Amino acid sequence: MNAVDPPDPLAVDVSVVVAAVVAALAGADVAAPAALASGAVVAAAPAAGVAPAAGADVALVVSVDVVVVWSVLFFAHAPSSSAAQSAAAPANRNVVVMARFIGRGNRQILADDATHEVANQPPPLSGYDVAARDAALLDGVQREGAAWDLDALHELGTIAGSDDAIAWGFEANRNPPELRTHDRFGNRIDEVAFHPSWHRLMEVAVAHGLHGAPWRDERPGAHVARAARFFVWSQVESGHGCPMSMTYASIPVLRRRADLAERFEPALTSNAYEPALAPLRAKRGALCGMAMTEKQGGSDVRANTTHAEPFDGDTYALTGHKWFCSAPMSDAFLVLAQAPDGLTCFFLPRVLPDGTRNALRIQRLKDKLGNRSNASAEIELEHALALRVGDEGRGVATIIEMVNHTRLDCVSGSASLMRQAFAQAAHHARHRRAFGAPLDQQPLMRNVLADLALESEAATALMLRLARAVDRAPHDAREAAFARIGVALGKYWVCKRAPMLTAEAMECLGGNGYVEESIAPRLYREAPVNSIWEGSGNVNALDLLRALAKQPASLEAYVAEVSAASGADARFDGALAALRASLDADGAEREASARRVVERMALVLQASLLVRFAPPAVADAFCAARLDGDAGLAFGTLPPACDLHAIVRRGWPA
Repeated sequence: MNAVDPPDPLAVDVSVVVAAVVAALAGADVAAPAALASGAVVAAAPAAGVAPAAGADVALVVSVDVVVVWSVLFFAHAPSSSAAQSAAAPANRNVVVMARFIGRGNRQILADDATHEVANQPPPLSGYDVAARDAALLDGVQREGAAWDLDALHELGTIAGSDDAIAWGFEANRNPPELRTHDRFGNRIDEVAFHPSWHRLMEVAVAHGLHGAPWRDERPGAHVARAARFFVWSQVESGHGCPMSMTYASIPVLRRRADLAERFEPALTSNAYEPALAPLRAKRGALCGMAMTEKQGGSDVRANTTHAEPFDGDTYALTGHKWFCSAPMSDAFLVLAQAPDGLTCFFLPRVLPDGTRNALRIQRLKDKLGNRSNASAEIELEHALALRVGDEGRGVATIIEMVNHTRLDCVSGSASLMRQAFAQAAHHARHRRAFGAPLDQQPLMRNVLADLALESEAATALMLRLARAVDRAPHDAREAAFARIGVALGKYWVCKRAPMLTAEAMECLGGNGYVEESIAPRLYREAPVNSIWEGSGNVNALDLLRALAKQPASLEAYVAEVSAASGADARFDGALAALRASLDADGAEREASARRVVERMALVLQASLLVRFAPPAVADAFCAARLDGDAGLAFGTLPPACDLHAIVRRGWPA
């Protein structure tokens, strides 16, 4: 700077600017520029060409944001209100004021890393027993014959409500499985790698017998107890329920060959989780998947082209493709292929007895809407060795029992999604205020919550009743006949309702429900899968009509079940009479109306259960809204006369 030039306030006062900010950040009382100007702490200028005062010690104050410093510098140049003051004085005074303001604000930010207080946000729904406050579940478990398992159910419910388990569910979905076709040396391995949280979820599921407890301990009520556990644990995360369900459903198929069951059932029902691939006989615990459908046929499995060539006795070599292979990381698979005498069921091990990999090639993993934690694959079989299960040409009849058990799990899984969606909505509404009152006390929101609770309870009651039918079917012909159509109609209806309910529950949370930090988006994406897998809506509806035509005992068992509620509610009696009339329609009209018939059968069955076993407020609202038509098409349209408070109170999650 030339000695004759007028003084530049910026060059002269930069040390004052920075020192004032530093002092303010440190909590000093900045009284006057002169006091600061004589201090020893000076910051380097934040830009080239701006020098500190001559002779001052230079130190870089890294804790001062450049934006903050320049804000003060800018403020230092603000015009003074008094023209008589010197050029430097107003700038210095402005520096002090601004430094005090910025310093105090930044001290607060540094102190608590927050710019405001978070208020009117619900606490996380965690640290609770998922089963404890589910009255519909606990009542049903006792009613359907599994009261002996309540302690174990509460133990699992406590794990399900823990922070750790909830975190596993989020992490397993944020880190989906990865296909590894080759190792680093170029050897074909066809493995699927999972996040550690997936394995934690699987460990708990296997330890609590979700994959095989009813087959290992066949006491009365075993399938009810297992359905309840599946329902509770799936509320943490649904994707890993797939290998649990496949393995559970594989056992009755294997039992068609006593030698296979004796050889493999102990590992498939063990409480040990061993994910590493190895020969089945060398494993303490194993899992089973399924590969039925092909790209050209889908649910029409009789159109399958995968062929099976006799190799050695009951061993065949399978060649072909599968469009959907469920749980491709499993130790074995039930597969359909065309043998010389027609479509046949086979048990295909992943690793052969000598330790070599069977010729199963994973082409790719499906990029799915939901169910992201779980792997579903397209596979190729290249002379893969498999053991025949059942007679040649009887593949569908052999594997259908597996399908019936997986369909039961579709009901349980969808009911689980519905319960967790309602729980999240009710918890949010209980802790959130809007327009001067808690959301759950506002009449319209209470109607929505009551409607969600009603749907959830009806699904839970039906799930447990179907599990009891499966439990008793081997020893009771009527229960077996009821299970034959009951599982199909439950699979159709409950799985159809889940996407609607999860969407409405998400809306209860508003914008908070639409972001991924909430579990609501995951529940919503997961909801359609159970309606699609194991036979879509049309497949289930037509399957049920065929059962009614071919097995009259099934309809008789259904009518006997629902008629147990006759005389308790006039609306129910009217609905049952109308349903029986519709079942007398001729064949062509009946097929076109299959969905209407199945929907009505499901509603009448749910109503029968609620009229007999649920509190009056629940049964009354269900009959009014679902049978008598005294409600709209959306949730939250229950008749005003319903006891909404009682319905919601019964369903509170915690």
